Amino acid sequence: MRKVSDIMSTDCVTATMQDTIYELAILMKNNDIGFVPIVEGRELKGVVTDRDLVTRGYAGKHSGSTEASEVVTTDIRSITGDLPVDEAARIMAKHQIRRLPVVEDGDLVGVVAIGDLAVRELLEDAAGGALSGISEHEHREPHASLH
Repeated sequence: MRKVSDIMSTDCVTATMQDTIYELAILMKNNDIGFVPIVEGRELKGVVTDRDLVTRGYAGKHSGSTEASEVVTTDIRSITGDLPVDEAARIMAKHQIRRLPVVEDGDLVGVVAIGDLAVRELLEDAAGGALSGISEHEHREPHASLH
């Protein structure tokens, strides 16, 4: 049985409550993400999404210098790394959550996204014969040139 720790991303981009919503927007832009865990040290305090920036930040008439603490979602679901992947998927589906922070003793250790679940399932399904079949097929037939 696969666990969340097997598929979660551990290289999380994080911010603090003191970072501004402008800095969060730049983090999201530069890292092509829409979700930033807010930490104090390594302890998870909440999350800010791109939607939070718009609805609570700019639409709430806050300026870019407003601190993350004004737009952060603190009532968040989190899971532990030893949770089975299918249970994490069930939680995400039930609560319509696209990303779940993974914590151990209150500290952020990773994030699992709905895309992680889908990609892992596809890779496992395809790993048997399909990938080797594609590889064999490529060696048998010449590639068309683009001249």
